[in-house]
Amino acid sequence: MAKKSFEENMTRLEEIVSRLERGDAQLSESLALFEEGTKLAAACGNMLDQAEQQVVQLSKGAGGAPEETAFASEEDAHE
Repeated sequence: MAKKSFEENMTRLEEIVSRLERGDAQLSESLALFEEGTKLAAACGNMLDQAEQQVVQLSKGAGGAPEETAFASEEDAHE
């Protein structure tokens, strides 16, 4: 089974939320959808964490040339 993209996981998660909000599913189906949704949410969170680690910010170095620096999150800025 191929690994799904972030966007595919989010689309499926939105479908699950919509179905659960309608409230027309049987209890056993609702539980299965909830379980699938929590797994998708965790997978999306992991993908976002990995993406954040890969992001770099270009800034001017000492000589004026661009240099890569580590991405600073909002949390880092407030410390």
